[in-house]
Amino acid sequence: MTLAEHPLLIFDGACGTSLQSMAVTEADWAGCDGCNEILNVSAPRHIIQFHQSMLNAGAMVVETNSFGASRIVLAEYGLQERVREINQAAVDNARTAIAGRPNRYIAGSVGPGTKLPSLKHIEVAELAAATAEQIQALLDAGVDCLIIETCQDLLQTKTAVVSALETCERAGVEIPIMVSVTIEQQGTMLVGSDIAAVVATLEPYPLFSLGMNCATGPQDMISHVQYLSQQWSGRISVIPNQGMPQVVDGATCYPLSPADYAEQMYGFVVSHGVSIVGGCCGTSPDHIAALVNRLAGVLPKDREVVV
Repeated sequence: MTLAEHPLLIFDGACGTSLQSMAVTEADWAGCDGCNEILNVSAPRHIIQFHQSMLNAGAMVVETNSFGASRIVLAEYGLQERVREINQAAVDNARTAIAGRPNRYIAGSVGPGTKLPSLKHIEVAELAAATAEQIQALLDAGVDCLIIETCQDLLQTKTAVVSALETCERAGVEIPIMVSVTIEQQGTMLVGSDIAAVVATLEPYPLFSLGMNCATGPQDMISHVQYLSQQWSGRISVIPNQGMPQVVDGATCYPLSPADYAEQMYGFVVSHGVSIVGGCCGTSPDHIAALVNRLAGVLPKDREVVV
């Protein structure tokens, strides 16, 4: 069975916050402290362990540790010439983790980068070239799908989508392309676009799914999911944080228990036809295990899209 044939897909949980809880040493960082992507090469055991923890919890899809593995972001650590190596290693680590596990898949993660074109941080052509370079490396390494995620700028999103489609066409590869935008608590993306603008902009493209991740917990995504359920004809993904982040004694923490998180996610599936779920910041293997258990035997509600 291919990834696209599953009526309900359960993605893994948080990579970044999970790595923060691991015993990553100074030597592991190889002089690039804070660059999670270098760990693919310098300390792959941590990445494989993370993937395995999510798979053991029941996740069907693991995202590669390549969120910031574009030339633009890697240049901040002097790693801009190692794009192919790092993305290849990210996929290899995920493949090692899923070995021997049937019907488990690898999603190539493509983050927004650190420079947004709408804010004039970067020219569209430079962003497109960097995105295409990373996506080509992920395709060559053999991912099962691409997820363009945590999109904060609609121009950045559209640039990444076009780059992905053109790169897949040049490579002669047909795989699902997912887009996941970040809607802040005030109800828009960072640069001001709401979910209606997102749908209108991306509707012409042959995307496998459209959804949301990061920024908030499930509760603050409800109205946006309702809109997608009525207005987006493709599949919908919801990959929220473990609730709204809070600062307690100087440390960032997330409030939702595994049971509460799973119950709220269950509502998206049975009430709004969401068919791709998973966890972003804060979500642990316990959250994914609770999600898997809550959704056992559940199918997404049939949707009727308003034309």
